[in-house]
Amino acid sequence: MSTSIADILNGKRVLLCVGGGIAAYKALEVVRRLRAAGAEVQVAMTAGAQRFVAPLSFQALSGRTVRTSLWDESAEAAMGHIELARWAQQVLIAPATADLLAKLAHGFAGDLVTTLCLATTAPIAVAPAMNHCMWRHPATRANIALLQQRGVRVIGPEDGLLAEGESGPGRLSEPESIVAALASGSATHGGGRDLAGVRMVVTAGPTYEDLDPVRYLGNRSSGKMGFAIAASAARRGAEVALIAGPVHLDTPVGVQRMNVRSARQMREAVFAAMPADIYVGTAAVADFAPLAIAPQKIKKTAGGEGLKLELVRTPDILAEVAKREDTGLKLVVGFAAETDDVARYAKQKLADKHLDLIVANRVGVPGCGFESDNNAMIAFWPEGEKAFSEAPKARLAEELIDLILERLQA
Repeated sequence: MSTSIADILNGKRVLLCVGGGIAAYKALEVVRRLRAAGAEVQVAMTAGAQRFVAPLSFQALSGRTVRTSLWDESAEAAMGHIELARWAQQVLIAPATADLLAKLAHGFAGDLVTTLCLATTAPIAVAPAMNHCMWRHPATRANIALLQQRGVRVIGPEDGLLAEGESGPGRLSEPESIVAALASGSATHGGGRDLAGVRMVVTAGPTYEDLDPVRYLGNRSSGKMGFAIAASAARRGAEVALIAGPVHLDTPVGVQRMNVRSARQMREAVFAAMPADIYVGTAAVADFAPLAIAPQKIKKTAGGEGLKLELVRTPDILAEVAKREDTGLKLVVGFAAETDDVARYAKQKLADKHLDLIVANRVGVPGCGFESDNNAMIAFWPEGEKAFSEAPKARLAEELIDLILERLQA
């Protein structure tokens, strides 16, 4: 960053909520680093957190009495938790346990920490820490996705050695990284409006090319990456048009959604959504479609021992978007899903289609890519590249939006 962490955090009022996990001891260092950067820090602790670290330790480092209960008569005489929720300019939850994430996602307010998070209008960041199996559990993945859809910033977790001796994703990010990410979020996102005034068109999901009234040619794209990008862009102030193939995903808040089925329908919807400033083509558009759609179901006997299909090329939406001059686009971003030699094919696609940026990922890998909540990818542009380590797609979407902004301003 061109601006230092201290420049960004100096004088900022940070409410640090500490969850009940073994990583709670690291939150002491988070307080120290926040204070060193000039931030004012008020600590609130769950009952579980107090089992791991004494409130007095946080009081010594923060210089403030630690809040631990809704039932503190002296603090609550004047509705102290509401005053604290209003005082905060930034809420940070570290460590954020699986239980605490679930309560936040579903609006529980049974203790001081969850009540504060529900009552505040300040931006919230969470730094998860838990066993790798808990982090990978579908319930946790769904809770994280829901929180991110609402604008909660997720910092970590990291992949490494866990308290129980196992290794995997779930390790709390180091305090230095947490504070840096908090500062980066405050500087970059500015309350989430750094895309205000920008119109973005995003395509997502597969296309289905019908063979007959029953069958179709399709692919395994879930649409999750495109939906995450659309959600992130909308949270950050963009006007977003999302053109979605056949997927079973909720429409992100603040996003205009158009549903299509085939490649031709997607092409029509894309150009109907123009003009725009940015185009992000995450959809896995079919390259081929049947020459003719059978009016009736094709029977087994129609092909004897086999069936030959005559296919024709579908419109190359991405190439046409990059080529046309009537779209108003300032940046065209493509995606390349490959099973091998990812970098070579992506760079070739970047050049052949005259794109500004291409994001490549390997598919066919268990737990990553198609039909997964996680992804790992690498972005290429004519002058450089950037790798994104495996992470939840919602988190990668935020990082990709940061890169898109950089390239837009380059």
